[in-house]
Amino acid sequence: MPIRLVLADDHPIVLHGLQRLFETQNDITVVEACSSGASALEAVRTHHPDLLLLDLRMPDCNGLDVLRTIAADRLRCRTVLVTAALDDDDVIQAVELGAAGIVLKESSPDTLIECVRKVHSGDRWIDHDMLGRAFQRVLERKAAAREAGKSLTPRELEIVRMIARGLRNKVVADQMSITEGTVKIHLHRIYENLGVNGRLELVLYAQQNGLA
Repeated sequence: MPIRLVLADDHPIVLHGLQRLFETQNDITVVEACSSGASALEAVRTHHPDLLLLDLRMPDCNGLDVLRTIAADRLRCRTVLVTAALDDDDVIQAVELGAAGIVLKESSPDTLIECVRKVHSGDRWIDHDMLGRAFQRVLERKAAAREAGKSLTPRELEIVRMIARGLRNKVVADQMSITEGTVKIHLHRIYENLGVNGRLELVLYAQQNGLA
């Protein structure tokens, strides 16, 4: 029996290209080509395919949202993410949500076809270096967050999170029932303890180290 495949990508040219690519393979049948995450989920429920190949970045319901729904609804379908770029958090979330494969769009067509076959046979297709870097980055962020927790008071950590959300000093002061001057004093100490120079670096530090 051929591999029954559902495709999902919101770019018509990419979606058409993927469909043409897999239609040349005798052992793969495209049962539906979808232009959104929502329609991909509907296709999975309707056709019960062997495998779903979907773009990570889609406007209505992205690849991670689709994976989350598949896991929550216990839909029996193996999934492969195809993406132009992937950050460490995306890699970890995709793996945790059950993605069996991750392929970059810069990969060759033969690589994508091989990935689909391997995943269908029960294997995983996730670059070990990519996965290793992602987990290492997560560990580094957790370590940095622990160190920040040691050097900052609970009130200062709360201020960091508020600043990372884009709140101005006056709003922070109002929410914490303190004066703007007190917020500035706290921020000065936070900058010194974390080794950052100013508000922008603090926001970047918080985002990169799990404090946002």
